[in-house]
Amino acid sequence: MTPGKHLVVGISGASGIRYGMRFVETVSRLGWTVHLMVTASGWRVMQEEENLPGVGSGSPLGDWLRLEPGHEERIVRYGIRDIAARPASGTFNARAMVVIPASMKTCAAIAHGFSEDLLTRCADVFLKEARPLVIVPRETPFSLIHLRNLTTLSEAGAHIVPAMPGFYTNPKTIDDMLDFMTAKVLNLIGIEHDLDVRWDGPRRK
Repeated sequence: MTPGKHLVVGISGASGIRYGMRFVETVSRLGWTVHLMVTASGWRVMQEEENLPGVGSGSPLGDWLRLEPGHEERIVRYGIRDIAARPASGTFNARAMVVIPASMKTCAAIAHGFSEDLLTRCADVFLKEARPLVIVPRETPFSLIHLRNLTTLSEAGAHIVPAMPGFYTNPKTIDDMLDFMTAKVLNLIGIEHDLDVRWDGPRRK
């Protein structure tokens, strides 16, 4: 498999689960194949924040993602305990891995090599193979422990992109803020997109 159009995406149990949902929707629309894994806590947060009480690992994608016709086939789902899945191997060749949002528990596990599930195992693989790993933490305030774990991840080669949408684009909707963060991640891993979130200079009066 060539790395050209494949991404690994992990969604963990942090508030701001919609960041991950929007990212998956966007990259599938852009023609990328998404190798997706969601933690048990991720499903729970999705149920609570998105008012989707019945959603889970066996739910049809259309129950929790807004996908354009024909794009569902671009998403490959894996059980979080499926450590024999293809992305768990260093031979799996994808462009990058994005953990969005990343809980502090997940950050701690990755930072200390505690590969307890498929998501943390995949992140460990991307670090050891020196491939792009993007961590999008969603927590505030950060404790010293959180900061040290994020520093460890950065020192190990991960890109840390906190979920901090900018307001210079004058966002009008939640989707606008989600697109801002999606674009930040895509820019970092070198994926062209059509999200209009770039700074164009001061407005003329």
